Amino acid sequence: MKRIRVMIAEDEELAREELIYLLHEEPDITICPSATTGDQLIDLFSTHKPDVVFLDVQMPEMTGVEAAKQMTELNGHHPPLFVFTTAFDTYAVDAFDIEAVDYLLKPYDDNRFEQAMKRVRKQLPQSDAAQPIVSASSQQPTPSSKLLIDDGERMVVLSPDSIYYAVPSKRMLEIHTNDEIIESRMTLQELEDKLQDHPFFRTHRSYLVNLNHVREITPWFNGAYNVTLKDKDNTTLPVSRSARKILLETFKY
Repeated sequence: MKRIRVMIAEDEELAREELIYLLHEEPDITICPSATTGDQLIDLFSTHKPDVVFLDVQMPEMTGVEAAKQMTELNGHHPPLFVFTTAFDTYAVDAFDIEAVDYLLKPYDDNRFEQAMKRVRKQLPQSDAAQPIVSASSQQPTPSSKLLIDDGERMVVLSPDSIYYAVPSKRMLEIHTNDEIIESRMTLQELEDKLQDHPFFRTHRSYLVNLNHVREITPWFNGAYNVTLKDKDNTTLPVSRSARKILLETFKY
C-alpha cells in the first residue's frame, strides 16, 4: 500500500490533536512529526519530505504563508501540497495565492475535511501516493520476509503473512496470528510502516488487517462495514466509513 506522507504545522495543541485524529482515520496516511513554528516546519520538512503539509496560517516567528513560500522556493519543481488551516476565513486569498490545495476553517468539519483529502489525492502524482491501495494479490510477501517483534522479554521472528491483524490494547500493541497473540510496545503506526510492502490495510484507526486473511466483508450500520477473517475464531473487525470505499476498491468491487 502506497502511503501519503503528511506533516502538520500548528502551534495550538488542541487543533493539532484534532487534525492528527482525523488523519488517523484515513487508511493511506503516514503522519510525520509535527511542527509548531514556521522555522521548525522548514527544518522538519528537509528531513521527512512529506507529500502534503497541513499548515496553520498564523504561527509564531513566521506565518504559514511565508513558510509555504520558502518551502516552494527550496524545493523547486517538487514542492509539497499545502492545505491551510485557520480560524479566520479572511486569509483564504493569501492561501490560494500560492496555489494551496484547500483551505480549512477551525473547528474542523468531518465532511469538509474529507473534501480536502479528495483534492489532495487528486493532485498527487499518479505513479505514487495518489494510488493509496494496490491489489492484495500483487504484493505477496516473499518467503524470506521476516519481522523482528520486541515483546519486552524476547525478539520474536514473524512472517508478515502469519499476522492476521493488530490492535492497540491498553499500553501495548496486540499482534494476532492464528496461534498466538504477541504483545509489543511499538505503535500501530510503526508496525504499519514496517509492513508497507505487504497487503495490510487500516480498516479503522485502531485495526491493521492482513487482506490475505479476509474471508468476507459485510455491511453493518450508518455506512460502516465489518470484515471477517479466516482465523480459527472467524474474528470480526470494524471498517470505518472513511476506509470502506478504498477497501472495496481494493477487492475490485
